[in-house]
Amino acid sequence: MAAINAIRMGGMDILPLVEGGKGVSASNGRSAGHWARSGGVGTFSAVNADSYDAQGRVIPQIYHGRTRRERHEELIRYAIEGGVAQARQAWEISGGKGRIHANILWEMGGAERVITGILERTKGIVNGITCGAGMPYRLSEIAARFNVYYYPIVSSGRAFSALWKRAYFKVAHLLGGVVYEDPWLAGGHNGLSNSEDPEKPESPYPRLVALRKTMREFGLHDTPIIMAGGVWALDEWKDYIENPEIGPIAFQFGTRPLLTKESPIPQSWKERLLKLKPGDVTLNRFSPTGFYSSAVNNDFLRELRARSERQVAYSPEAVGEHVVEYGVGARKRPVFLTAPDLARAKEWEGQGFTEALRTPDSTLIFVTPDKAREIHADQVNCMGCLSQCRFSNWSQTPPSYDNGKKADPRSFCIQKTLQAIAHAADDDEAAMDNNLMFAGHNAHRFATDPFYSNGFIPTVKQLIERLLTGK
Repeated sequence: MAAINAIRMGGMDILPLVEGGKGVSASNGRSAGHWARSGGVGTFSAVNADSYDAQGRVIPQIYHGRTRRERHEELIRYAIEGGVAQARQAWEISGGKGRIHANILWEMGGAERVITGILERTKGIVNGITCGAGMPYRLSEIAARFNVYYYPIVSSGRAFSALWKRAYFKVAHLLGGVVYEDPWLAGGHNGLSNSEDPEKPESPYPRLVALRKTMREFGLHDTPIIMAGGVWALDEWKDYIENPEIGPIAFQFGTRPLLTKESPIPQSWKERLLKLKPGDVTLNRFSPTGFYSSAVNNDFLRELRARSERQVAYSPEAVGEHVVEYGVGARKRPVFLTAPDLARAKEWEGQGFTEALRTPDSTLIFVTPDKAREIHADQVNCMGCLSQCRFSNWSQTPPSYDNGKKADPRSFCIQKTLQAIAHAADDDEAAMDNNLMFAGHNAHRFATDPFYSNGFIPTVKQLIERLLTGK
């Protein structure tokens, strides 16, 4: 592996190594500070980040508002305080070295209010905003307001072209880089389009070349592309480095930083990563965002999958083959099933799945009474963590604050489960089985990479030193 040279990004020369921002409290100020201190880019998640009391203890994000709207305002206050706390911690640890980025999701609840609230109180600390999960047209406007660099996350040249032509051309000087996130290999939410097959991954090389071609048409010859998703060792990407077709390139690591001493995730999560096998990370579409997402295939995902498998179509009135009456809910309001579907429903009831819940697609799913109560409680307790939520039918758009559709019981409260797994006890194995555990598709390599032999967990400094060898 040839020597890895510094790259010009965000107004300074840095190592082309970027920490990927990860969800709720999975990348924080401590990890980001150490990445920046080592000469790269540290990224803390500004998605409902942790804040602390006077004794340095995490403040639990407990909601007291009686309405979703009131709880949404509480969530935004928590998010701003947490983002400020993580930014300041990262800056203190970094000693002013490297670069510190805040990662936000455009489709998270109150995204613009949260990031502007954080930037207003962290001037000179946060150097850049990384943003994906949607089409963040206003990202450049926010960056210009605070004179910070911005880094949109895209999965195609077409997506970047749309962003540039609509808004980014006005703030070209602050475009620090364009993150290309492989929609098949990256952890968390992925940007697969309707024209792309989730079962047929495409090579990132032609997609990167197409992205660079688009960028060059806009005069962005020297603006780095940041390759994200599926990046494990740089010697596997040597054909991409100093390649004239691709131009300046840096690499973003999302999964590998989870397994460092400074990583904030609980020890039980780290130990689970060391045991994964090929195929343990799957691409799913249960997310209340509507995006595909990659996560460890544990009991949590298996239960969601089983819900959708116990599903039949219904009609509100007798029509066609839907002529068999079936009572739904406590009042047993009648709907109509086909005879074969009624037989399936009775079989599920015999297995204990006695509660039939309506979906927005005129189907019924069958769950246990305990699961039905849990789903209902989670929907009622919605705090508006997304701009639009399929699970609870929340929308942050006034005056109705709902998306006009029925709540979908086939999904889940993403804020609840991500908070639960991130703040689980170090020995809580059950939390690892019963919550959403995001991971990239290379996570199984922890078990076979000799760097992690005998359960070795490196510091951030040791990981970066390893990455610089190319291995």
